[in-house]
Order: sequence, then C-alpha cells, then structure tokens
Amino acid sequence: MMIDLKRCAHHLTSTNWHFKRAFPQETLNAIEWRIKNSEARHLGEIRFVIEVALSGALLFRKQSARERAIDIFSQLRIWDTDYRNGVLIYLLLADHSVEIVADRGIDIKVGDPVWKKICHDMEVAFHDKHYEQGAFGGIDAITHLLTQHFPANAFNKNELPDNVMILY
Repeated sequence: MMIDLKRCAHHLTSTNWHFKRAFPQETLNAIEWRIKNSEARHLGEIRFVIEVALSGALLFRKQSARERAIDIFSQLRIWDTDYRNGVLIYLLLADHSVEIVADRGIDIKVGDPVWKKICHDMEVAFHDKHYEQGAFGGIDAITHLLTQHFPANAFNKNELPDNVMILY
C-alpha cells in the first residue's frame, strides 16, 4: 500500500492560518446567515462543514474526501430529519475538494449528476480563491432544489444547527 506523500505533505502543512485566510470570521458569519435565510424558504436542512486537513490516521487509511463526508454526514446525524432532506456541504480544504452528501428524501428527487455539478462549480470558485462566492453559490443552488421539492409550510422548523462547523 503506497502512501501519497504529496497529499500527506499538503495536509500536514495546511494550517489554521490557511483556513482563516480563506474563511475569515465575516465570511463564516455570512455563510451561516445564508443558511438561515435559505432554511426559512424550505423544509430541508443544510450543514456546511470545513475540514482544514485530515489527521495522519485518516491519511494512512487513504480516506477520500467522499468517504470522510459520508462519515461526517452520519456522525452529525444529518439523516435524522423529518423529511429525510438534510444536505451536507463538505469542504476538505487541504485537498481543495467539495463533496455533497444528501439524504434519500432529496437525493431521489435530484440525483448524483446535479450534486456533482454543484461541487464542481464550488471547487472552481475555491480554486480561483473566491471562497465566499463559491460557498454562496453552492448554498443557493441547494436552496433552489430544496425550495422546489420541499417548500416551506406552517410546520417549518430548524432541525440542525446553521453554523459552519470547522474541523482541524
């Protein structure tokens, strides 16, 4: 089993400084506000998680960003919403990789190609160092889908936190 030394070096040298440069507190606050505003328009739930870098153990196991996103989706119980329409936006900053994991209620209505397109668009923006715009674009695209398939009604409630979760 070969370890990707370039990937390991990139993860080990990714620091809190890199994260704060890409996502200053004002941007994190704006993302949280965007999610709150989004969730007022539909019955879905959006979680935004940024992981600066993977730990040595995860790198040694060669965990992909997708596998990590699925683990986090489960750990945060995003699947545990009334309409099974929780959506995780996961950014692995060291890999410049975005993954979306959607619960079955929304995923069956949307499908993998749409999620991959949103991820790709976000990755392009992040590659160009347009972090806030990339995050907003992803949230807005997901908002459109959730509003289309699960519009808000009188029973709209906030089932998951709206803040951006940061993993170091």
